Amino acid sequence: MKKFLTLKTFKFVLIILCLPLLFQTANAQSMDRIERERMKSMLDNLKSSIKKEYYDSAYHGIDIEARFKLAKDRIEQVTTTGQGLAVIAQVLMDFNDSHLYFLPPATNLDVEYGWQLQMYGDKCYVVAVKPKSDAEAKGLKPGDQVIAVENFPPNRKDLWKMDYYYNILMKRTKLALTVLSPNAAEPRVLEIESKIIKHPNVINWQTLYLDLDPTGDDYSINKFLTVGNNITIWKMETFGIDPKDIDGLVGRAKSSNALILDLRQNRGGYVKTLERLASFIFEKDLKIADLKGRKQMDPQESKTQGKNCFTGRLIVLIDSNSASASEIFARLVQLEKRGTVIGDISAGAVMQSRLMGGTSGADAQIGYGASVTNADVIMSDGKSLENVGVTPDTILLPTSADLAAGRDPVLSKAVELLGGKLSPEDAGKFSIDFEWKKSGRFRLR
Repeated sequence: MKKFLTLKTFKFVLIILCLPLLFQTANAQSMDRIERERMKSMLDNLKSSIKKEYYDSAYHGIDIEARFKLAKDRIEQVTTTGQGLAVIAQVLMDFNDSHLYFLPPATNLDVEYGWQLQMYGDKCYVVAVKPKSDAEAKGLKPGDQVIAVENFPPNRKDLWKMDYYYNILMKRTKLALTVLSPNAAEPRVLEIESKIIKHPNVINWQTLYLDLDPTGDDYSINKFLTVGNNITIWKMETFGIDPKDIDGLVGRAKSSNALILDLRQNRGGYVKTLERLASFIFEKDLKIADLKGRKQMDPQESKTQGKNCFTGRLIVLIDSNSASASEIFARLVQLEKRGTVIGDISAGAVMQSRLMGGTSGADAQIGYGASVTNADVIMSDGKSLENVGVTPDTILLPTSADLAAGRDPVLSKAVELLGGKLSPEDAGKFSIDFEWKKSGRFRLR
C-alpha cells in the first residue's frame, strides 16, 4: 500500500490480497455445496468489515442483519457462480454508496468490448470505438447516443453499476446496444461481439484495474499546451501522483497569466496530492474539508506556498467522470471564489474508503475483497458532494456532432473566456485522448 491516504473512485482497484481463483469461468459454472458455503463465508466476512469500518453506524437505515440473511437465502437459490457473486455484490450496492462495493475473486479472464460510453447531461454517448473491433465493423461510431444496453437505458446514477456488472461480475461475449446516430430518424439495434481474453495466469486486481502506476516521476499523465503567451492548459488525468511532483507541474504554468486546469476524466487519487495542489493555487491556508466517520479524523488541509503560488486567472473543467479529489478541488475553487468551473456536473463520488481483503476456503483458499467507506467528505459549506456532484458555474456540453467530429467546444470556450483563440477542432486534438490498454471497458481509463 502507498503511504498516502487515497480517495477511492469507482475504478474497482484492489491492491491487497489476491489469491488464485479455483473457478475461472465464473459466469457459467454450476455451483456445488462447497461453493455455496464459500460464498456464505464471504458474506459473513463482508458484514463484519462493514459493521466495524463503515462510516455510518446506522448504515443509512438498512437492517444489516436482515439484509445479509436475505442474501444467504438467495445464495441457496442461485444455480451458477456468476449469479452468486452478483447476489453478494447487490448487498453492497443497495447502500447507494459510491465507495462501498464488492471485489470478487480474481480471474485469468478479461473482456474487451471495443467501445466506451460517457454521460453528458442526461444522455449517454459513445465516445470511442476501438479500431478493427466488431463494434467498428458493425458501424458503431463516436457521437452515437446510447438508448439502451441490453434493453436497460443508461443514466447518470446507474452507469457505473452497468460498468461494474458487465466488466467485473458478468463478462459477456456480446452485448446489444440500441443507438441513435446523429441526424438519424430512428434508433437501431447492434449486437456487438466482445473479445474474451484468457491470460496464462490469474491476473491480480492491480494489473487489471489500476491502469497506470501513480508513483514516481511519470509526467505522461499530465499534458500541457500554451495558447498565445498568456494561457496554459494543463490536462491533469489523475491525482494519483506523488505530491512532490505537483511543484514542477504548477511551475510550468507560472509564467502565464491564466491557467485552464482540465480535470475531465480525472477520477481522483491521493489526498496529499490534492492538498499540495491547493497550496499552490490559494494564497492562504485552508481547511479543504472535514471527514465525518465513526472516529475523529484529521481534516483535509492545505498550507499555502505564499509567494510561490500561481496567482493568475483560473478556469477548471469537469465532466461526469470527474470524481473524488477532482470534484473536491473544483468545489473548493467555487467556495473560495478563486476561479470559474465549466463543463458538466461531476460524478458525486467523494467518499473516503479503505480496501479490505479476505480469503474463503480451507485447503484451497480464494481471495476476494471490498472497498468499505470509512468517511464522508464535508466541504466548508457543511455539505457533502456524494451523489450530488459539483454543478459548474457554466454548464457546457459537447453535442453528438461534436463527439463524432472529435471537437472539444468546452476547452475552446474556456480559452475564449480568457481572451485567447483555440478552435474546437484543435482543442479536440489536444484533449481527446483515448487509450486502449488491456481492454475496451465502458469507461475511459
